[in-house]
Amino acid sequence: MKNFTKLSLLTVVLATMLFSSCKKEYDSIQTVDDNAIQSYIKSNNLSMTKASTGYYYNVITPGTGDVIKNSDSVYYSYSFKLLNGTVVNQTSDLMIPGTFLGYTDRFTIGTSYLFTPVREVLSMLKRGGTARLIMPSNLAFGKNGLAAINVGSNENILVELGIYNFTKKHEVDEFEINKFVASKNLTVIKDPSRARYSISTPGTGTDVITTNSTIVANYTVRYLDGTVLQTSTDSAFSGILSTLYKGWQSVIPGKLTAGGKMRLILPSDLANGTALDFDIEIVSVTN
Repeated sequence: MKNFTKLSLLTVVLATMLFSSCKKEYDSIQTVDDNAIQSYIKSNNLSMTKASTGYYYNVITPGTGDVIKNSDSVYYSYSFKLLNGTVVNQTSDLMIPGTFLGYTDRFTIGTSYLFTPVREVLSMLKRGGTARLIMPSNLAFGKNGLAAINVGSNENILVELGIYNFTKKHEVDEFEINKFVASKNLTVIKDPSRARYSISTPGTGTDVITTNSTIVANYTVRYLDGTVLQTSTDSAFSGILSTLYKGWQSVIPGKLTAGGKMRLILPSDLANGTALDFDIEIVSVTN
């Protein structure tokens, strides 16, 4: 009985030592992170405030207008960087994310992440505002990091944030499309529908295309950042125009016939909810 008591006591002591060791290791990671962040702030001559949960932030430009509530829609930008300046994830002016302010802490980067500091700092801004924050590793990608975007274990993450002045999706569309056209040095015509197009070949067919026409077409559709969404180049695609993209219905009739080719850039309401860039060739028309 006495030996059993000694064994039990030894087990308790070892368990306590193991727990203390784990706790000390966890605390030491937080301390190492905080020291690294403070060193970065000092070496870059920044003025930042430490939040109670351990991240650092500063509002660069507060923005103007009404205070934004969690239930308000915002269009925002972000750039995630390692402290050595390497960009690991960022938005683009050609594909601007938008959601309710209360949901801006939700990210899908291979898997789902909840970055509470991002939402909290965005909540400090009004429209047009900018800020930066530094998340210690336990509030970012943690011990595992994220190899897919070259984030190592226990990496502290610098995040640059901004809220655009836009409040409506059509304003975002105009901004994105204008940026896209300028970046590609395109010469396009703006249709009353707000679509942009350029015709390389009007076609030689005699059948006029209407929304009731059945067309066979080759096409490639891309997001404005160049990512190909879908392509069909073997004359296998056909459909009644009235059942296809609204932007096709608005722009193609009266402008193309069989053999015609155009580049067509659609705002989100004429596409699938996102601005899209098309190359279209009309192969045949049936009325």
